[in-house]
Amino acid sequence: MEVRIFKPAKTAMQSGRAKSNSWVMEFEPRDAVRPDPLMGWSGSADTSKQVRLSFDSREDAVAYAEKHGHSYTIHEERSRKIKPKAYADNFAYHRIAPWTH
Repeated sequence: MEVRIFKPAKTAMQSGRAKSNSWVMEFEPRDAVRPDPLMGWSGSADTSKQVRLSFDSREDAVAYAEKHGHSYTIHEERSRKIKPKAYADNFAYHRIAPWTH
């Protein structure tokens, strides 16, 4: 089975970095998603896409995938660029444009 290993990004609905410290392994879908003829809900016969395993490190996830015979793809972690900001910069004398709303 094909799996992908990645470190999830923080969600847009939070300001902190909670739940983004662990590495996640997800199975690639094997069956197409089709709408149900009666209700119209989308679904598939593939239940492996409901499984999401978390690991403390990338090496643990790779070791688990190799132990169970899964071929894997690793998506590297993207580093975050932090721009230091201060409220006082809005009122700095060297500011090019005036501060307005």
